[in-house]
Amino acid sequence: MPANFLLIVFSVELTNGGKVTVRDRLAALLVVVLWGGNFLAMHIALEHFPPLLLAAVRFLVIAVPTVLLVPRPNVRWRWLVGYGFFFGTAQFPFLFMGMKLGLPTGLASLVLQAAAPFTVLLGAVLLRERLARRQVTGVLLAVGGLAAIAVARSAVAPALPLVLGLLAALSWAFGNLCSRRADPAEPMRFMLWMSVVPPVPLFALSLAVEGPGAMGEALASAVTPGGWAGLAALGYLVLCATVLGLGVWTALLTRYPAGTVAPYCMLVPVVGMGLAALVLGERPSWVELVAGAVIVGGVLLGTPRPPRPRARTEEGAAERAIAEVTRAT
Repeated sequence: MPANFLLIVFSVELTNGGKVTVRDRLAALLVVVLWGGNFLAMHIALEHFPPLLLAAVRFLVIAVPTVLLVPRPNVRWRWLVGYGFFFGTAQFPFLFMGMKLGLPTGLASLVLQAAAPFTVLLGAVLLRERLARRQVTGVLLAVGGLAAIAVARSAVAPALPLVLGLLAALSWAFGNLCSRRADPAEPMRFMLWMSVVPPVPLFALSLAVEGPGAMGEALASAVTPGGWAGLAALGYLVLCATVLGLGVWTALLTRYPAGTVAPYCMLVPVVGMGLAALVLGERPSWVELVAGAVIVGGVLLGTPRPPRPRARTEEGAAERAIAEVTRAT
């Protein structure tokens, strides 16, 4: 883990000419910790809520204030709905069900990184985007690492949880394509408004699959002393991982090119796996550790190079930087 940390921080320094301030570097690391802890919060929340209901409530809590307080982004509805469907309605049910069925928390934080190579491949196939040699190399490394984990896991545990985790990553990748086509001028609004899409279909799925009895029991027990841990975990998912984490991340993207900030995301599975080992006692095999390092390296290699810095006085520089990360992720 220390080697991965030094590699990523050093790469960030190089991409911005060593001009990342200490304050902003610490802010980026705060986001990494918040997002790495997100998976531990998911584990706790899933002990109190059924997977589909948890996904529905998570987005509902964000959707209500968004509709009341945030102006709708000026994008086509098809791309907003598409992003909300793939990112929210598809990704999180797959991820939560995978974790509920046995996908280890730390491994889930790593497997979700497959969204990056999936996005690159889907962009090449569906959007006719040209791939640089380093991107192809990065994708091959990431896919090879995932294949190694799949083979190792299949020998000791059912493959279904891992498959669901990969489907979650693939759903995120399709959502990224919708985000690229939307090309929002204000990505923060776009991210908030996509949360309006998932609640209704997720509540309907929860009602059909998990049943009204399980839904009612989970919601009723959430306000009892035994349910406080699950309610606190849900609050973390909404406030810390989404509102605070995304807010700080967006602020960083107004100051630096996307390619300068994005590599810090590679630390998220390092934090996720570390917290899972420390709190939950998870011990990944040596194959998973080596393959994880290969995946992180492959995703880092496939991250687009940052554009040349532009003058701060140039009108609209901040908006273009945020729009760039929306397309890059």
